[in-house]
Amino acid sequence: MPDTSLTRLRVAITALFAMDGFLFAGWVVRIPDIKHQTNASVGALGLALLGVSAGAVITMTLTGRLCRRYGTHPVTVVCAVLLSLGVALPPLTHSVVTLGAVLLVFGAAYGGLNVAFNSAAVDLVAALRRPIMSSFHAAFSLGGMLGAALGGLVAAHLSPTRHLLGLTVIGLLVTAVAGRTLLRIDPPVAHERAEAETAAPRRLAPRTRGMVIVFGLIALCTAYGEGAMADWGTLHFQEDLDASPGVAAIGYSSFALAMTIGRLSGTTLLERLGRTRTVVAGGVVAAAGMLVGALAPSLWAALIGFGIAGLGLANLFPVAIERAGALAGPNGVAIASTLGYGGLLLGPPAIGFMAGWSSLPVALTSAAALAAAAAVIGLATRRLAP
Repeated sequence: MPDTSLTRLRVAITALFAMDGFLFAGWVVRIPDIKHQTNASVGALGLALLGVSAGAVITMTLTGRLCRRYGTHPVTVVCAVLLSLGVALPPLTHSVVTLGAVLLVFGAAYGGLNVAFNSAAVDLVAALRRPIMSSFHAAFSLGGMLGAALGGLVAAHLSPTRHLLGLTVIGLLVTAVAGRTLLRIDPPVAHERAEAETAAPRRLAPRTRGMVIVFGLIALCTAYGEGAMADWGTLHFQEDLDASPGVAAIGYSSFALAMTIGRLSGTTLLERLGRTRTVVAGGVVAAAGMLVGALAPSLWAALIGFGIAGLGLANLFPVAIERAGALAGPNGVAIASTLGYGGLLLGPPAIGFMAGWSSLPVALTSAAALAAAAAVIGLATRRLAP
């Protein structure tokens, strides 16, 4: 495939990663408004957020099969359209039950898109023969930072309905432009792998499946922290540290900025340190930052702590998904993503339940424990990810 085609694919996939982060952040910074609108308690909100988790996990398994049957690019475009439409639905609800149902739809689109474009990115990484997976996730983080910053700016002037409807329009425009490139250029998949998938479309060797699951567990542990910050960080800043809505939104934006910086330097870091050292060091740094962010008594100390956590978490999830995809194609991405985004999406409801039993700061320390667990798993499995 010509270099120009690969470059165009990289730009298009990067744009969709950024759009995904932008839309997701736009939703999370309005969670306090939706909580108030639906008169939900912390525990009830956590239960409603389980709708996102359920929809995503169910769809992820299916999306891997769809990608193998129809191709990663068409599935990516369809899921991007559905996500853009789905982000406008939460402000239309006025009860916890309807919110949970709407978030089931939103989660299904979100989970499907993440498996599809991660699979497309894995193919491109293999074609370029460079560890650039972190750069795609940097675009997600950059989109999240911009989406959170915009949310903070418009929170006092636009209702959640108008704000998220505007995000729908932006998402559809980005999908129209990037999707045109994806639909015109075939994925750069090696013929040998395509033939192997055709010959044995539903089976992975036990050892390969085991390795994919290990990478998925690393993704789960680290994504848990991302989900904790995304869904509960804004509420933590507002209710525990007395931050204004605008400052609370900037808090998540700073976390996303730290992850963006870490991921933009990810290719260089991975080329110098290798995957194992990157995972171990990142897990340790993230655990320390999460502890400070969750338990610090002052706003600025918490901001610094969560920023450090963002730097530590930055490259762990991309490494895990890239290795799983390199081993088993879309099936590997689907399995690891199901586990990884299970941490991203099941974590926030779990934190909500723990917060109901104790307090939100204490519940957030669970993210530090899992980041440390990711470092331990990475060290214990260093032979699988040299």
